[in-house]
Amino acid sequence: MKAEDLARIGRSVYEKIKLARPKGQLPMERGASGDRTFPVDKLAEDIILDGLRGLGERLHIISEEAGILDIEGPGEAMTVAIDPIDGSKNAVSGIPLWGASIAVSRTGEIGAMELGYVINLVTGDEFWAEKGRGAFQNGTPIRCRQDAVIGLCAFEARTPSIHLKEILSLLEAAQRTRCLGSIALDLAYLASGAASLFVSPGASRSFDYAAGYLLVKEAGGVFTDMEGRELAGQKISFLSRGGASLLASANLDIHRAALDILNKDKILNDRKEKNKNR
Repeated sequence: MKAEDLARIGRSVYEKIKLARPKGQLPMERGASGDRTFPVDKLAEDIILDGLRGLGERLHIISEEAGILDIEGPGEAMTVAIDPIDGSKNAVSGIPLWGASIAVSRTGEIGAMELGYVINLVTGDEFWAEKGRGAFQNGTPIRCRQDAVIGLCAFEARTPSIHLKEILSLLEAAQRTRCLGSIALDLAYLASGAASLFVSPGASRSFDYAAGYLLVKEAGGVFTDMEGRELAGQKISFLSRGGASLLASANLDIHRAALDILNKDKILNDRKEKNKNR
């Protein structure tokens, strides 16, 4: 499988999704991941699955809506992680920021990613990465920011009442903040140099960030959980159980600064908890 194969599939989704008019759609059912499935999710997934079947390769597929599927073919099976619509809430609310994400792993682990592809389904902008060959936006090589300033910090907070307080100090340290509602696009724009940092304190499912992980790494960025632990050994899954918090930075200087802020915050919060329990 090549990046061109994923791009061809992504462009097909983009062309057909434009006619779907997802604003105002009602949920159909719950998908394999437990999230509500909207008609636009199902349409995008069907297009991606049809495209993958047409490659004639042996694939082990993990998709947000359909769950686990196997496609027979020659050779050793590659694991494909699909998030058909990342930002479904944006799509059905009429907010023009949502995309699709496809990632390919040799072993089913995040650290064995070979290909990552993300497309903005509103603008048609494409981001892809190949292990050892770099990251690209619309065919042009991209790199993460090189300065040590926490300029724009993108974040996601699945449960704001719980998660915002965990990253508030980090958001305050940034010059600007954005919550886009799509982890795949957050990471793609970080890889392109548009943001300095991305943080998500909740347990993120690995298929949410699989493609973005490779994009950031190939663009020169740093990617761990919020405690600085590597994510390479994470298994690709559509379940949030065992998921990880995310901290992705444009470079090591920013990453170290972010970890310092988060660690100080954690120490202060732990002290407050201890004082409460005395």
